[in-house]
This record gives sequence, C-alpha cells and structure tokens, in this order.
Amino acid sequence: MAGHSKWATTKHKKAAIDAKRAKAFAKYIKAIEVAARMGGPDPAGNPALDLAVSKAKKNSVPNDNVDRAIKRGAGLTGETIDYTEIMYEARGPQGTALYIECLTDNRNRAAAEVRTAVTRNGGTMADSGSVAFLFERKGVAEVAKTEGLTEDDVLMAVLDAGAEEVIDDGEIFTVVSEATDLPAIRKALEEAELEYNNDDPVFRPTMQVDLDAEGAKKFLKLADAIEELDDVQNVYSNADISEAVMAELEAE
Repeated sequence: MAGHSKWATTKHKKAAIDAKRAKAFAKYIKAIEVAARMGGPDPAGNPALDLAVSKAKKNSVPNDNVDRAIKRGAGLTGETIDYTEIMYEARGPQGTALYIECLTDNRNRAAAEVRTAVTRNGGTMADSGSVAFLFERKGVAEVAKTEGLTEDDVLMAVLDAGAEEVIDDGEIFTVVSEATDLPAIRKALEEAELEYNNDDPVFRPTMQVDLDAEGAKKFLKLADAIEELDDVQNVYSNADISEAVMAELEAE
C-alpha cells in the first residue's frame, strides 16, 4: 500500500502474509515489464529498468521472475505487454477520499472490477476530478529507524537534495520531496548510509480526515477490497486512523 499512512500499517498487519507477498511481487514485475517495453532489456542503458529491477530484488523477487519479466516486457518471448495507467476516484466512509492507481492490459476489466469492489464495500465512485484535487504528487522515501538515528539526522542528510520535510511515522522516518527530486534523495540517503525503502512518487493528501472506530472499520474493508484487485497498483487516501482507534480495532 503506497499512501504511507497509518491505516496502511494497520492493513498490512491484518493481511495474510502470502497474499501480500504475491501482490507485491506482481506489482514489481509489472513495473519491470513496463520499463523494459519502454527502454529495452538492458538495465545499463535503461535507468527506469535498472531502478525497477533494483527495487524488485530489494524486496526479494526471485531472479528468475525478474529475468522473465524483462524478456516479456522487451518482446523477447513473443508475448505482447501493453499496460495502460488509469486513475479512479472514489468516496469512502465519513467523507474520506480514495485515489486508485491501476496498471492494466484491459481497461474495461479494470473499470468493472474497481466499481464492483467500491460499491460492494460501502463506497461510491466519484466524478473525475472531484477527488484528484485533494492530492498532490510527491516523492516519498521511507527511512528505517535505527538506534540513535533522529529526525534531524535524516533531515540533514537529505536537505540539500531537495527534501521538503521529514516526518516521524512511528517505525520509520518519511522523507517528502518533489517527485523530480527522488533520484537526488536516493543518492543522498545512500551516501549517508541510511537504509530506505518505498522510494517512489506517490499522491499525498493535502488534508486528512480523522476516522472513528466504526468509520475506520468500514474504510479498511473498502481499501482492502480495492487493493486486492490484480490491476490495482496503489490506493491513496486522506483517511487518518489514530493510534487509539487502531488499538480499539485490534482489541476486537
């Protein structure tokens, strides 16, 4: 789940490990296929592919899967890989907004499955543009917390690379920048020898909506149903579930 919000952490704790792993693998494989199709099969001459492969391997995608994805994307297996990126907008409980990013080879299937998942789980599809304006495109990198590492330490490492802010998000520090500054942020983190992950452009909400326990329960059910769809790459939302509400949910 890319949205890097508290409810994502809750969702992942509740998810089945195998299902989450398979979904994550599929996401990385698609990114490799798209990059190979756009720029060819050689990572040395295709920066987007090099980055996609690096992320896949960093997240334990087997080398055989990576190699097959490169060949498929580059057209070396005779298969045609042609994905379209589509954004869908939806409304959830208590005024929450969901911005749904799909990467699909069948636009009609993606639209039908997203609509079904939303409407069957208490949400409503929204008109184009009615949700999008609530989000802004940003670069985000998640830095692992280690003993003695402070928010100021991370900020000092990435400030000159274009970082706008560093947020203490519990188990991680979240570095926020313009999406175009992400390569410089990655380089700065590597030079500072700081371990990081989920270093991607994302849609961050400009304002958040606090949910109570009942709203949070409905929202998590809706978000889970959408994210489980094969064509869905990311689900972004302005929902904010407090630690107290999360504790209440986990106690049930």
